[in-house]
Amino acid sequence: MNLLSLCIIALSTISVEGLSLRTSSHQAANQPSTRRSVLQQASFGIVAAAPFIQSINVANAVDAQFAEVGQQERAPNGESPFSTLANGVQIKDFREGGSGATVGTGTKVELTMKGRLINLNGVIFYDTKSNDPNGFGEGTPLIFTVGDGTVLPGLDSGVVGMTKGGIRRIIVPADVGYGKYPALEPQPLTTVEKRALDSVVKNPRRDQTVMFDVKVERVR
Repeated sequence: MNLLSLCIIALSTISVEGLSLRTSSHQAANQPSTRRSVLQQASFGIVAAAPFIQSINVANAVDAQFAEVGQQERAPNGESPFSTLANGVQIKDFREGGSGATVGTGTKVELTMKGRLINLNGVIFYDTKSNDPNGFGEGTPLIFTVGDGTVLPGLDSGVVGMTKGGIRRIIVPADVGYGKYPALEPQPLTTVEKRALDSVVKNPRRDQTVMFDVKVERVR
C-alpha cells in the first residue's frame, strides 16, 4: 500500500466521521474538536507508515536495478552472447585485452573484480577495492596462478584466454563455485560481504550461483 492509498483511506475516515456528526446539536457543537482529533489521528498514521513505505520503495528500486543480473539476452543473430564452457561456467567479454601474454594454466594473473550473488539480486559479496590498506580507493588486486587450486575452479577456468586490459563477466555455478568449494578464494573482505555470502552458501535451499566481473591488470 503506497502513501497515496493511505491518504485516501484517512480522508475516507474523516468523511464518514463528518456525516455522523450531524445527528444532533450536541454532536454538532463538538464537531470542530472531533474533526481535529480525526485529522490528528490520520496524520499520525500517515507519518508512522512513511518509513515503512519508504523502505518498500527502496527495496523495489534495488530489485529493479538487478532484475536482469546474469540473464542471457539474445544477440541480434539469435545466439546467446554468453559462451558456456565444458564445466558449465558462462563467460562474456565486454572488452578485449591487448596483444600481450594470454592467461592459461600456470600463468600468474592479477585481477580487479567484483563478485555478486545472483540469488540476492546482485548483492556484492566481494570487491577488490574493499582491500585498500593505503586508503586511496584503489584496492588490491586478487593474485593467483591459474590451475594451482587456490581459487574457485569456475573462476580459474573463466579467466583462461584473457589478456591484459580485458574485461569479462563470469557466471559460476555452485558445483564449481562456493557450493562445493566454500573455503577457496576469493573470500569476502569485509564483515558485510561475508554475511552476504554466508546467507547463500550456508543455505542449501538457495541457488549458489555467483557472478564475477573481472579485469585483467597483469599477466605473468
